[in-house]
Amino acid sequence: MPPPFIIPVFIAHQGCPHQCLFCNQRSITGASEGILGPREVEDIIRTQLAWPRRYPTAPVQLAFYGGSFTGLALERQHELLGAVQPFLASGRIQEIRLSTRPDYVTPEIAGFLREHGVGIVELGAQSLDDRVLAASGRGHTAAQVRQAVACLKEAGMQVGLQLMLGLPGDSTVTALAGARQAAELCPDLVRLYPCLVISGSPLAELYRQGQFQPLTLPRAVALAGRLLAVFKAHRIPVVRMGLQPSPSLEKTVLSGPYHPAFGELVLSRLFFNKVRAELSVRSSYHFYRLCIAKADESVYRGKGNANVKRLAALGLLDGVETVFSASQPRQSVVLIQVAPRVNGPVEGKFFED
Repeated sequence: MPPPFIIPVFIAHQGCPHQCLFCNQRSITGASEGILGPREVEDIIRTQLAWPRRYPTAPVQLAFYGGSFTGLALERQHELLGAVQPFLASGRIQEIRLSTRPDYVTPEIAGFLREHGVGIVELGAQSLDDRVLAASGRGHTAAQVRQAVACLKEAGMQVGLQLMLGLPGDSTVTALAGARQAAELCPDLVRLYPCLVISGSPLAELYRQGQFQPLTLPRAVALAGRLLAVFKAHRIPVVRMGLQPSPSLEKTVLSGPYHPAFGELVLSRLFFNKVRAELSVRSSYHFYRLCIAKADESVYRGKGNANVKRLAALGLLDGVETVFSASQPRQSVVLIQVAPRVNGPVEGKFFED
C-alpha cells in the first residue's frame, strides 16, 4: 500500500501550558499564535486535495501538527475536528491524526477523538523514566504514558510514541530501559529525537552555566541506533529519527547533536556494522562478491564515502568486489565466495548489476 497523503494543519504550540526545559515555547507561539478557525482549516484541505499526487489512490490523512491537541478547550477541539467531518463523510479524507501529552488523555477524551474520526494519536512521552521526566520539567509521569496508551488502544486508535535522547538526567542505561518499556506497550510507531539546546529555552541557560551538556553527534547516532534495534526486534516501525530540518530551527540551535540527515547517519552506522560483521568472517584464500541493494548504496557508503574508507582501512575490502543490485531486498547483505585467491590481495571494486 502506498504511504498516505498527509494534509498538515499547524496549530503552533497551542494547548500546552507547560514549559519544558528543552522547549522555547515563547518564540514558537510568538511567531504563530494566530487562531486557526474552521474556515481556514477547510481552505487548507480544499487546496491540498486539489494538488497532484504521486499516489492518487493513497489514503488521505488530516494531521494536526504542533501543540497538544487535547489540551485545547473542548469548544476549540470541536471546531477544528468539526471542520474535517464533511470531508470524512464524503470519503475525501479517511482519517485524522494528531499529537498530545500523555496526561491529557482519558477514556472520555479517547472516545471523543474516535467518534470524530481520529485514527492515530502520537504521545509526546519523551522518556519512560520519572527522574528524567521531572528533571526536564515535563509535568507528567511514566505511569501516565502507560495509561494514555491503554486508553487510546481501548478506543480503537493507533498510538505513536515520541522519545527524546539526551535529556537532563538521561543516560544510555535509562534510554535503553525506556525503549524496552516503550516496546512493551506495543505502539504502532515511534519517533526518536535527540535533545537540542534551543536559544531562549530554560535548557539554554543551564547550558551557558555549564550545568547541562548535550550529547555529541556521534554518541547520539550510536544511542539512536541501539534504540532502533530494540524497536526493530519488536517489529515496531521507527518512522523518524531526528528533527525535521528547517532554516528557523538551524538558526536557534545553540548546541547538541543536530544534523539535517540524522536518521541517515544512524542507518549508515548500523549498515556499516552489519557489513563489517559479514566481511570479518571471510577466508583470506578466496575472492568474494559483496551484494548490496542499490537503494542502500548511500547508507553503505556513508557520508563522504566514510564507511567504505573505514572498511578499506581495516583491510576488509581486499579481494572483495561490491555489487549494487536493483533486485536485492533492502537492508540485506549477501557475501558470496566466487573463486580461490592465488595472487594476493586485490582492491575492492564497485559494480552494478
